[in-house]
Amino acid sequence: MPNQLSIPCKKTYTIPIRQAVRDYILSHHNDTHPDAYRWDIGHWEKLRAEATSGGVHVDRIGLEISYATAFDGSTLPQTLPNLVYERAAVLYNLAALYSQLGSAEDRSTPQGLKQAIKFYQNAAGALNYLHDSVLPQLHASLGPEDPPIELGNAFVKSLEFLMLAQAQECVWQRAVMDSYKNGLIAKLAQKVASFYGSAAKYVKDASPSIKHVFPSNWVSHLETKEFHFLAAAQYRKSREDLEAHRYGHELARLFEAQTLAKKGYDIGRRGGVAQPVQQDIKSLLDNVQKNVSRAERDNDLIYHQDIPPASALPPITEVVMAQPLVDTGLQDPKSVVGKDGVIFGELLGWGARLAIEIYNDRRRNWITEEIQDRARVLDDALLSARERLNLPAALDALDRPIGLPPSLVKKAEEVRLESGPERIDTYIRDVQALAQHVSSLLDEAMDILDQEADEDEALRDSAGAITERAPSLEANRDLVAKEQQYRTVLEQATESDALVRKKWEEWEDSIAQLTWPEDELELSIPSSTVDLARRVGATGTDPTRTHARALRTLLEQLEDLSKARAELVARVDRMTASDDITQRVARAASAMEQWVNVQPAMFEDILDEELSKYDRFRVQLEDNGQKQEAFLQSLQERHTLFIQSRKEDAAVKERELALQSLDLAYHKYREIVRNLEEGQKFYNEFSALLSEFRALCKDYAAARGQEASALTRAMDSLTLAANLTPQEPPASDPEPYVLESPPHHVPVEAATPPDPPVQNSKPKPRAVLDLPPPDSDEWETMVLPPAPRPVEGKRRVTRSAQKAK
Repeated sequence: MPNQLSIPCKKTYTIPIRQAVRDYILSHHNDTHPDAYRWDIGHWEKLRAEATSGGVHVDRIGLEISYATAFDGSTLPQTLPNLVYERAAVLYNLAALYSQLGSAEDRSTPQGLKQAIKFYQNAAGALNYLHDSVLPQLHASLGPEDPPIELGNAFVKSLEFLMLAQAQECVWQRAVMDSYKNGLIAKLAQKVASFYGSAAKYVKDASPSIKHVFPSNWVSHLETKEFHFLAAAQYRKSREDLEAHRYGHELARLFEAQTLAKKGYDIGRRGGVAQPVQQDIKSLLDNVQKNVSRAERDNDLIYHQDIPPASALPPITEVVMAQPLVDTGLQDPKSVVGKDGVIFGELLGWGARLAIEIYNDRRRNWITEEIQDRARVLDDALLSARERLNLPAALDALDRPIGLPPSLVKKAEEVRLESGPERIDTYIRDVQALAQHVSSLLDEAMDILDQEADEDEALRDSAGAITERAPSLEANRDLVAKEQQYRTVLEQATESDALVRKKWEEWEDSIAQLTWPEDELELSIPSSTVDLARRVGATGTDPTRTHARALRTLLEQLEDLSKARAELVARVDRMTASDDITQRVARAASAMEQWVNVQPAMFEDILDEELSKYDRFRVQLEDNGQKQEAFLQSLQERHTLFIQSRKEDAAVKERELALQSLDLAYHKYREIVRNLEEGQKFYNEFSALLSEFRALCKDYAAARGQEASALTRAMDSLTLAANLTPQEPPASDPEPYVLESPPHHVPVEAATPPDPPVQNSKPKPRAVLDLPPPDSDEWETMVLPPAPRPVEGKRRVTRSAQKAK
């Protein structure tokens, strides 16, 4: 049994392609017959049998496609009426085929390793293409349905990383066979472990869980391999440390490799992984333990070097040699299929059909917005004007007693029931209180920043230990800028409040008059009775009747415009019913190059040109609207003359002014109430925002305080350590990694390592820090810690200083 895994294929079944395609063409393509595509249907059946795919964009044709689960043959196959499902499953099987080819190679030879590397990378490429290009289409086409678990994102990514891990493992094996440098082999092994770890992480972290789909030992295999190569990387790095005479680092890495190998071996043994995998990690563990015994003996007897903890060891960098290779046939299908292999090439494709749907949607929206909605707005404007001018009712009663208007009585009662003046006074007090509250919140936030800046400046003056961190002026820059923005908003709100209060002062008396009892309000308005027939006679030649006849003529002309608009909308509806651009789009699509991914945007010029034929209706409607506007203007002017002809005495004019003043007072009352409600809502929301800002300033100040304390303690510790511990020379730069074959061959990991170099000289004794006696003059020559750096200017600008600027 090999020590690498391969992906099993998904089993599929015979599906009724011929009948499904015939039904689809009959229902979606009325301009053709299914018999015209006999060859295409037969070729598709043949292609499917050979596990290739076609029809990228068509996702539902009523064809039920079934695939069984690859890893668990006992479960029922999943059936979906979706061609993207077919495409995804075929790509999955292509990746499985590549993985099986890689697993079948003889990896004991350089040529076999080379082929395995290529196949595993091809498998990863197919899975990568499946994940990035096909799964989004599949999941979108399924809507709320759950995709097949083996075609979920986490499942596919775990397999992709597995294939990359096995390709990288083959590269590592080739490097070992060709006796590359230990440092480079360690870096290759570290990346192998990383790939295996990523594959295991996708399996374990997937939601919903996918662990049950894999064989029981699958995750254990991935984890065993991860720990195996983590240990192998540490082991190879220890060999490099041995060659560089870093005996303490060698022992530390051997201890780490021993721990990792033991953990991986235990996982593999408990998880029932394949025997070759267990044997590999057991061989590595035995080899590491043998080297641990040798290295401990040599260091105790000869080298006496300190052994650093594993966390202090320089990390092993990764060298990536495996990457997904996407087959050219997937990226460029025409290079594989050729001209003679195209099926259904004459059917209108997805992009063209979607372009037609887009045109129909645009046309429908355009007609709704530019024709129907505009016509409705014009109709509403006409109705509103007639209601406002009380036409044609005013023409039917040229002479009527002028009393207290019912609308004014209703408005006055509304203000009276709401206790209008008291309500406004209450609102004003509440808004002022809220304004003071938000101003205090902003002041408190800035007080917090000022206090932190004062503490920072005091610490910098007393101890230079914290000069490495940013001063408050830089650290709180964003908070101060946000405070300035809030302050500007608050100033603007204060100005708005003042305007509302001024408006209330101007209209308070008139609004209060609306709260009077109805009889008192009526007595406050001048009264007048006009008997137009008695005053001018019933000859029918008075100015009032002349204006009335003109008003009736204008109303008739406006009615004619309204009927013309209704007829225009009906003509547009009739034209839309017979509008079909399918043939034109089909001709444009047939002229495009084959294998081009036809997108709706390619037909944009056609859509714009076809839609432009409706512009004439918009022009006609605009002309209709302009005429109506002119007639309404004439109607307004004639109505003004009509009203003036009925109000020639001073009493009527005085009464009119009084009624207008009260009516305007009502609207001002509503406006002031609305302004105060908006102000109250604004300050409530602003208060919540500033509370969050104050909390943010508190968190900032607390974090800065903790940081200052920690830095001070750390500097004190470093100062003490500098007095007692000599400085170590800087580490040398790591050697660059270049994959080149050395002239000789060394064994693989399981082989016995070479004996350590013979030391001809006596071992160096351990370095001992000898301190002079307390009364010795040698203390005068001791190296003292460096003096603290000078403090750099001021760290912040207080609010008072900012305002002074």
